[in-house]
Amino acid sequence: MTKRVSILFLTLMVALAVGCSKKEPVAENTTTPGPDNSEIVTKVDDNGVKTQERTFHGNPRIARVVVTTRNGQRTVKAYSPSGEEREVNKNEAEDVLEATGSKVADAAGFVADKGEDVAGAAKDVGTAAKDKTVDVGEKTVDTAKTVGDKTVEGAKTVSDKTVEGAKTVGSKTASGAKKVGKSLKKILP
Repeated sequence: MTKRVSILFLTLMVALAVGCSKKEPVAENTTTPGPDNSEIVTKVDDNGVKTQERTFHGNPRIARVVVTTRNGQRTVKAYSPSGEEREVNKNEAEDVLEATGSKVADAAGFVADKGEDVAGAAKDVGTAAKDKTVDVGEKTVDTAKTVGDKTVEGAKTVSDKTVEGAKTVGSKTASGAKKVGKSLKKILP
């Protein structure tokens, strides 16, 4: 019986050793904050496939980008807020986990909403027109003040010249009358 217990004990020990020696694959998951109001979740599955998913919060052009590395091969896919999926150009995929959302959207070929562009352009044109209207209004006021000032100056000058001219005419008239009077006295006895 001791022999049987020893064999049973030895068998259990071998089974335990074999069971402990098997390494169970452990999936690795981490979440880190990313730039440009984003969050990056990194997962490694049982087969060693690494998936990094960057989610953008509040970006109108891009919702998320997924980088998958399998057997040394890297693929990058971008997803729009509407769910459209696009492969990112390999030349532009290097920094998708650090780049701005707009740069990642450009690399994936997601264009900005034309309605937003038109509204933004209309707002810019309206602001420019308003600024120019204010400028024209200010210039008109300045010009009116200048014209008013020049008119007053011109009126003063004309007034001064008129008074001066009238005095000159008056004195010449008086002088001429005296000469005529003297001449008449000489002619008339």
